Amino acid sequence: MNIEIANRLVNLRKNNGLSQEALAEKLGISRQAVSKWERAEASPDTDNLILLAKIYKISLDELLSTEEQPPLASKSTSNDASTEPQNEKEDAHKFSGIHLKSNEGDIYIGRKSIHSTGSDNQEKVHVKDACYITVDGQDYTFKEARKKWGHKHHHASQFPIALITIFIYISIGVLYNIWHPTWLVFLLIPFSSGIASAIRHKDWKLLPYPTLVTAIYLILGILYHAWHPAWVLFLTIPLYYSLTCYFRKRKNSPKT
Repeated sequence: MNIEIANRLVNLRKNNGLSQEALAEKLGISRQAVSKWERAEASPDTDNLILLAKIYKISLDELLSTEEQPPLASKSTSNDASTEPQNEKEDAHKFSGIHLKSNEGDIYIGRKSIHSTGSDNQEKVHVKDACYITVDGQDYTFKEARKKWGHKHHHASQFPIALITIFIYISIGVLYNIWHPTWLVFLLIPFSSGIASAIRHKDWKLLPYPTLVTAIYLILGILYHAWHPAWVLFLTIPLYYSLTCYFRKRKNSPKT
Protein backbone atom coordinates (compact mmCIF):
# COMPACT_ATOMS: atom_id res chain seq x y z
CA MET A 1 0.00 0.00 0.00
CA ASN A 2 1.05 3.58 -0.70
CA ILE A 3 2.47 5.17 2.44
CA GLU A 4 0.45 8.34 1.89
CA ILE A 5 -2.77 6.32 1.76
CA ALA A 6 -1.74 4.49 4.93
CA ASN A 7 -1.22 7.86 6.62
CA ARG A 8 -4.62 8.95 5.37
CA LEU A 9 -6.28 5.86 6.87
CA VAL A 10 -4.69 6.69 10.21
CA ASN A 11 -5.89 10.28 10.10
CA LEU A 12 -9.41 9.35 9.00
CA ARG A 13 -9.77 6.83 11.79
CA LYS A 14 -8.59 9.28 14.41
CA ASN A 15 -10.73 12.12 13.01
CA ASN A 16 -13.74 9.85 13.40
CA GLY A 17 -12.84 9.04 16.98
CA LEU A 18 -12.25 5.35 16.40
CA SER A 19 -9.68 3.08 17.93
CA GLN A 20 -8.19 0.30 15.86
CA GLU A 21 -10.28 -2.20 17.80
CA ALA A 22 -13.49 -0.24 17.21
CA LEU A 23 -12.82 0.09 13.49
CA ALA A 24 -11.92 -3.60 13.21
CA GLU A 25 -15.20 -4.51 14.92
CA LYS A 26 -17.20 -2.40 12.47
CA LEU A 27 -15.41 -4.07 9.55
CA GLY A 28 -15.61 -7.57 11.01
CA ILE A 29 -11.85 -8.11 10.85
CA SER A 30 -8.99 -8.35 13.31
CA ARG A 31 -7.22 -5.38 14.84
CA GLN A 32 -3.94 -6.67 13.42
CA ALA A 33 -5.34 -6.26 9.90
CA VAL A 34 -6.15 -2.60 10.55
CA SER A 35 -2.71 -2.10 12.06
CA LYS A 36 -1.06 -3.57 8.94
CA TRP A 37 -3.03 -1.21 6.70
CA GLU A 38 -1.89 1.77 8.73
CA ARG A 39 1.72 0.58 8.61
CA ALA A 40 1.54 0.16 4.82
CA GLU A 41 2.24 -3.56 5.20
CA ALA A 42 -1.04 -4.64 3.59
CA SER A 43 -3.92 -3.16 1.59
CA PRO A 44 -7.69 -3.37 2.23
CA ASP A 45 -9.61 -5.37 -0.35
CA THR A 46 -12.40 -3.81 -2.40
CA ASP A 47 -15.15 -4.75 0.06
CA ASN A 48 -13.28 -3.22 2.97
CA LEU A 49 -12.53 -0.06 0.99
CA ILE A 50 -16.25 0.36 0.31
CA LEU A 51 -17.05 -0.17 4.01
CA LEU A 52 -14.36 2.31 5.03
CA ALA A 53 -15.81 4.93 2.69
CA LYS A 54 -19.28 4.38 4.20
CA ILE A 55 -17.98 4.57 7.77
CA TYR A 56 -16.08 7.80 7.07
CA LYS A 57 -18.94 9.12 4.86
CA ILE A 58 -16.66 9.92 1.95
CA SER A 59 -16.31 8.63 -1.60
CA LEU A 60 -13.80 6.02 -2.66
CA ASP A 61 -11.93 8.68 -4.61
CA GLU A 62 -11.64 10.80 -1.47
CA LEU A 63 -10.58 7.77 0.54
CA LEU A 64 -7.78 6.87 -1.86
CA SER A 65 -6.78 10.43 -2.69
CA THR A 66 -3.29 11.46 -1.58
CA GLU A 67 -3.51 15.12 -2.59
CA GLU A 68 -5.05 16.26 0.68
CA GLN A 69 -4.45 14.73 4.07
CA PRO A 70 -7.05 15.37 6.76
CA PRO A 71 -5.64 17.00 9.90
CA LEU A 72 -4.99 14.77 12.84
CA ALA A 73 -7.69 14.83 15.49
CA SER A 74 -6.30 16.27 18.71
CA LYS A 75 -8.87 14.52 20.83
CA SER A 76 -11.34 11.68 20.31
CA THR A 77 -15.02 12.48 20.76
CA SER A 78 -16.67 9.13 20.03
CA ASN A 79 -17.74 6.78 22.78
CA ASP A 80 -15.68 4.07 21.11
CA ALA A 81 -12.54 6.17 21.61
CA SER A 82 -12.55 5.23 25.28
CA THR A 83 -11.54 1.73 24.25
CA GLU A 84 -8.42 2.94 22.45
CA PRO A 85 -5.31 1.69 24.26
CA GLN A 86 -3.61 4.36 26.31
CA ASN A 87 -0.27 3.41 24.85
CA GLU A 88 -1.34 3.78 21.21
CA LYS A 89 0.86 6.53 19.75
CA GLU A 90 0.87 8.35 16.47
CA ASP A 91 1.28 5.64 13.83
CA ALA A 92 2.75 8.03 11.29
CA HIS A 93 6.18 7.79 12.94
CA LYS A 94 6.74 4.46 11.17
CA PHE A 95 6.22 5.55 7.62
CA SER A 96 9.32 7.64 6.89
CA GLY A 97 12.87 6.44 6.95
CA ILE A 98 14.52 3.10 6.23
CA HIS A 99 12.52 -0.12 6.15
CA LEU A 100 14.48 -3.37 6.55
CA LYS A 101 12.51 -6.57 6.00
CA SER A 102 13.55 -10.17 6.57
CA ASN A 103 12.01 -13.54 7.43
CA GLU A 104 12.47 -12.77 11.12
CA GLY A 105 10.62 -9.45 11.08
CA ASP A 106 10.64 -5.80 10.07
CA ILE A 107 12.65 -2.86 11.31
CA TYR A 108 11.77 0.78 10.59
CA ILE A 109 14.49 3.35 11.19
CA GLY A 110 13.24 6.91 11.03
CA ARG A 111 14.16 10.37 12.25
CA LYS A 112 12.03 10.04 15.37
CA SER A 113 11.96 6.34 16.13
CA ILE A 114 13.28 2.84 15.68
CA HIS A 115 10.43 0.39 15.26
CA SER A 116 10.61 -3.40 15.03
CA THR A 117 7.99 -6.11 14.56
CA GLY A 118 7.93 -9.89 14.42
CA SER A 119 11.30 -10.48 16.05
CA ASP A 120 11.92 -12.75 19.04
CA ASN A 121 15.50 -11.76 19.76
CA GLN A 122 16.49 -9.99 22.95
CA GLU A 123 18.90 -7.46 21.57
CA LYS A 124 18.76 -4.02 23.13
CA VAL A 125 18.55 -0.77 21.17
CA HIS A 126 19.55 2.35 23.02
CA VAL A 127 17.55 5.33 21.75
CA LYS A 128 15.86 8.37 23.17
CA ASP A 129 12.63 7.90 25.08
CA ALA A 130 10.83 9.96 22.44
CA CYS A 131 11.15 6.98 20.14
CA TYR A 132 8.68 4.12 19.89
CA ILE A 133 8.71 0.36 19.98
CA THR A 134 5.77 -1.75 18.85
CA VAL A 135 4.87 -4.99 20.63
CA ASP A 136 1.92 -7.03 19.32
CA GLY A 137 0.61 -4.02 17.41
CA GLN A 138 0.77 -1.66 20.42
CA ASP A 139 3.11 1.36 20.46
CA TYR A 140 5.20 2.23 23.51
CA THR A 141 7.95 4.73 24.20
CA PHE A 142 11.12 3.08 25.38
CA LYS A 143 10.51 4.54 28.82
CA GLU A 144 7.13 2.81 28.94
CA ALA A 145 8.62 -0.41 27.55
CA ARG A 146 11.35 -0.47 30.18
CA LYS A 147 8.76 0.15 32.89
CA LYS A 148 6.60 -2.73 31.67
CA TRP A 149 9.21 -5.31 30.61
CA GLY A 150 12.51 -3.94 31.94
CA HIS A 151 14.87 -6.05 33.97
CA LYS A 152 14.15 -5.88 37.67
CA HIS A 153 16.98 -5.51 40.10
CA HIS A 154 18.22 -8.78 41.45
CA HIS A 155 19.46 -9.04 45.00
CA ALA A 156 22.29 -11.29 43.86
CA SER A 157 23.65 -8.57 41.55
CA GLN A 158 23.54 -6.05 44.42
CA PHE A 159 25.52 -8.27 46.78
CA PRO A 160 28.74 -6.37 47.72
CA ILE A 161 31.05 -9.24 46.83
CA ALA A 162 33.97 -6.89 46.06
CA LEU A 163 33.85 -5.22 49.50
CA ILE A 164 33.54 -8.55 51.26
CA THR A 165 36.49 -9.96 49.30
CA ILE A 166 38.67 -6.98 50.19
CA PHE A 167 37.64 -7.30 53.85
CA ILE A 168 38.52 -11.02 53.91
CA TYR A 169 41.88 -10.42 52.23
CA ILE A 170 42.92 -7.61 54.58
CA SER A 171 41.65 -9.42 57.67
CA ILE A 172 43.59 -12.62 56.92
CA GLY A 173 46.66 -10.61 55.96
CA VAL A 174 46.66 -8.50 59.11
CA LEU A 175 45.69 -11.23 61.59
CA TYR A 176 47.72 -14.12 60.19
CA ASN A 177 50.22 -12.34 57.91
CA ILE A 178 49.15 -14.57 55.02
CA TRP A 179 49.08 -12.18 52.11
CA HIS A 180 50.08 -14.90 49.70
CA PRO A 181 48.27 -16.85 48.34
CA THR A 182 45.23 -15.18 49.96
CA TRP A 183 45.12 -12.78 47.00
CA LEU A 184 43.45 -15.61 45.08
CA VAL A 185 40.17 -14.65 46.76
CA PHE A 186 39.94 -11.70 44.35
CA LEU A 187 39.10 -14.19 41.61
CA LEU A 188 35.77 -14.61 43.39
CA ILE A 189 34.67 -11.17 42.16
CA PRO A 190 34.38 -11.91 38.42
CA PHE A 191 33.43 -15.54 39.07
CA SER A 192 30.48 -14.73 41.36
CA SER A 193 29.24 -12.05 38.97
CA GLY A 194 29.43 -14.52 36.07
CA ILE A 195 27.53 -17.21 38.00
CA ALA A 196 24.77 -14.73 38.87
CA SER A 197 24.48 -13.66 35.23
CA ALA A 198 24.43 -17.28 33.97
CA ILE A 199 21.69 -18.24 36.43
CA ARG A 200 19.64 -15.11 35.73
CA HIS A 201 19.73 -15.58 31.95
CA LYS A 202 19.74 -19.40 32.13
CA ASP A 203 22.74 -19.42 29.79
CA TRP A 204 25.83 -21.30 30.99
CA LYS A 205 27.89 -19.75 28.24
CA LEU A 206 27.96 -16.65 30.44
CA LEU A 207 29.75 -18.59 33.17
CA PRO A 208 33.36 -17.29 33.43
CA TYR A 209 34.81 -20.75 32.97
CA PRO A 210 38.33 -19.45 32.09
CA THR A 211 38.39 -17.64 35.46
CA LEU A 212 37.47 -20.86 37.23
CA VAL A 213 40.19 -22.80 35.38
CA THR A 214 42.77 -20.13 36.20
CA ALA A 215 41.84 -20.23 39.89
CA ILE A 216 42.12 -24.02 40.05
CA TYR A 217 45.44 -23.93 38.17
CA LEU A 218 46.94 -21.34 40.55
CA ILE A 219 45.73 -23.21 43.64
CA LEU A 220 47.21 -26.49 42.43
CA GLY A 221 50.45 -24.79 41.42
CA ILE A 222 50.96 -22.65 44.51
CA LEU A 223 49.80 -25.09 47.17
CA TYR A 224 50.87 -28.39 45.62
CA HIS A 225 53.50 -27.30 43.05
CA ALA A 226 51.52 -29.14 40.41
CA TRP A 227 52.08 -26.64 37.63
CA HIS A 228 52.51 -29.65 35.44
CA PRO A 229 50.23 -31.35 34.50
CA ALA A 230 47.70 -28.83 35.88
CA TRP A 231 48.13 -26.71 32.72
CA VAL A 232 46.05 -29.36 30.91
CA LEU A 233 42.99 -27.78 32.52
CA PHE A 234 43.24 -24.90 30.03
CA LEU A 235 42.53 -27.33 27.22
CA THR A 236 39.04 -27.83 28.65
CA ILE A 237 38.08 -24.18 27.95
CA PRO A 238 37.31 -24.59 24.22
CA LEU A 239 35.67 -27.93 25.02
CA TYR A 240 33.37 -26.24 27.56
CA TYR A 241 32.22 -23.54 25.14
CA SER A 242 31.77 -26.05 22.34
CA LEU A 243 29.48 -28.10 24.56
CA THR A 244 27.46 -25.07 25.69
CA CYS A 245 26.96 -24.00 22.06
CA TYR A 246 25.94 -27.52 21.09
CA PHE A 247 23.33 -27.83 23.84
CA ARG A 248 22.01 -24.32 23.16
CA LYS A 249 21.48 -25.13 19.47
CA ARG A 250 19.88 -28.42 20.39
CA LYS A 251 17.54 -26.68 22.83
CA ASN A 252 16.54 -23.96 20.36
CA SER A 253 16.21 -26.24 17.33
CA PRO A 254 12.59 -27.02 16.35
CA LYS A 255 11.43 -30.47 17.35
CA THR A 256 10.29 -32.71 14.53
